[in-house]
Amino acid sequence: MSRVASRCLRPVVAAAMMLAVGSAGFAADEAFDLVKIPAGDVALGDAEGDANETPRVAHIPAFQIMRHEVTNAQFAAFIEATKHVTDAERGHEAYVWTDKWRVVEGARWRHPHGPGDVVEGREDHPVMQVSARDADAFCAHHGMRLPNEDEWEYAARGRDGRRFPWGNDAPRAGDNRRANFGTIACCAADASDGHLRTAPVGSYPGGASPFGLQDMAGNVWEWTSSPFPGRETFRVLRGGGWGNNPYCLRTAYRHGNRPTTSLDMVGFRCAAD
Repeated sequence: MSRVASRCLRPVVAAAMMLAVGSAGFAADEAFDLVKIPAGDVALGDAEGDANETPRVAHIPAFQIMRHEVTNAQFAAFIEATKHVTDAERGHEAYVWTDKWRVVEGARWRHPHGPGDVVEGREDHPVMQVSARDADAFCAHHGMRLPNEDEWEYAARGRDGRRFPWGNDAPRAGDNRRANFGTIACCAADASDGHLRTAPVGSYPGGASPFGLQDMAGNVWEWTSSPFPGRETFRVLRGGGWGNNPYCLRTAYRHGNRPTTSLDMVGFRCAAD
């Protein structure tokens, strides 16, 4: 297994129910609560982070981004409207985190932790087991796109260089106000923050970014449109997930995976110009 980051649980690099559905023709800004992010010169990176987080300043043009991660209900509406077949359903490997990443036959977005798991009753939780290509298709269907990683980091931390969306203090064990994350010692699911794995989007208002975005740290990792430095066939993931320790929840932290890979700790949100 190739590794593209250190010190955290790493997304791997790989060698029937009905949800309420809605109209696919709605305006994206109304249906997905897009937040306007102003243009700005922004400090990115973390001098105390990993080697690939060297601090720099970038100019970010104005854009919009969803306040919340895409939910199971929203993804179900997309599937109903387009008949899209996800990469996991096409036979690409789908991974489930236990004590390590394991390929699980039958893990799909409707069964993210394996065939015995269903998302019924979790319509407002973030969708998982979607690849970057699936995320691209969802966003494009609604006239949007994935954010690039500079946009994502700016939306998560604002202009003041904070290490986490809410500030510089890492979340502590049992913190049920700021983020849905894992054990302090990497890495395992932890229910002390209120949810063993995913939580309904927006469950941690105390962890909002300076722009009011929810779950930019924890819950699920989020795909971006950016290639991973040094591995141009990989896509960058940001934000950390329900099984990660606080180090991985930092706004500057990055992972990379192949765009066909699906995992039960990875989702996405869309952006627009």
